[in-house]
This record gives sequence, structure tokens and C-alpha cells, in this order.
Amino acid sequence: MMTFDVFLECAEQRKPFDTPEICAFMDRMSDRARRITCELNGRYHTPDEVRALLSRLFGREVDASLRVFPPFYTDFGRNIHIGRGVFINACCHFQDHGGVWLGDGCQIGHNVVFATLNHALAPSRRQTTRPAPIRLGRNVWVGSNATILQGVTIGDDAVVAAGAVVTHNVPPGTVVAGVPARIVKTITEIE
Repeated sequence: MMTFDVFLECAEQRKPFDTPEICAFMDRMSDRARRITCELNGRYHTPDEVRALLSRLFGREVDASLRVFPPFYTDFGRNIHIGRGVFINACCHFQDHGGVWLGDGCQIGHNVVFATLNHALAPSRRQTTRPAPIRLGRNVWVGSNATILQGVTIGDDAVVAAGAVVTHNVPPGTVVAGVPARIVKTITEIE
């Protein structure tokens, strides 16, 4: 039977998720995540209650400085890693099988999608998914309705404009916008 540690090892090595064991494990974890997110999103919770539910969902204690405005969605939940002073606005989607890391001070707008899985292009292998992590450095601001795709690293102090689709790494201290996202500006402290 697939264990959480073996699953994480497969994800870290970016191995395809295509065996019956790994698919069954993903189904069990998805069911667990849905139960907890339904509880989180089903009624009002105080900020402390939100953090307690997220700690249960992530499988580790979240920092007391984390602020999340539900609803919050994930189809896995156990591979989300969040630093201090992070804010996540309403209706964000974390597809975290491959791992999502948010550095200290990140600000995440409404409806942001983190997608760490991709399907094979060949029709005969389309059911196969392959994970790759998403990593945000410190003080990254992601605008509303942005999508961050698998394998992307966003450098410290960068900004992802609203509606952008980020398909490649983003250097520190830059602003990216568009579909696909491209660098449109370098950030200076004078602004």
C-alpha cells in the first residue's frame, strides 16, 4: 500500500502518477481533503478556527500569523507549506500534489490557482499526470485570477499581475503580466 512518505518521494522525483497504488492513494487523500475543506467552507469560522482546520488539512501546525479568507480549495492538502505573515484571499485553489511553498509575507489574491500536475500530451497516456513543485519566495504578491503552473519558482519580492498565467520562473523583484506571463517591469524601492 502507498504511504504518504513514498508518495512525497515520487512527487519530489517528478515521477509520473500512473500506478494503481498511487492513484488509489490520491483518491483517498482527495476524499480526506474534501471532508476538511467542506467543513472549512461550510460556515463561518474565527481566524483561529480557520488556522486549526488548515493545520489539520496540511498535517502540520500553521503559523499564527497566517490569514486565510475561505472558501479555500485543495484536492490533496498535505503538500502545502506556508511561511509567516502570509495572506490568502477567498476562492483560491491549491492542486498541491507536487508541492506548493509560499514564503514569508506572500499575498495571494482572489481566485488564484496553483496547479502542480500536468497531463501527458499523448492521447494514449492522457490519464497520466506528472507532478512538479511551485515555489514562491518572500513577499511575493499574486494578483486575483492568476494561475501558476507546475514547476514554477517565483523569486523574492516579485509581483504576478491579475489574470496572468505563469508558465516559467519569475526573477526576484520583477512584475509579470499576460498570458503567458512575461516580465513587464523591474521593481524599485522608490515606487
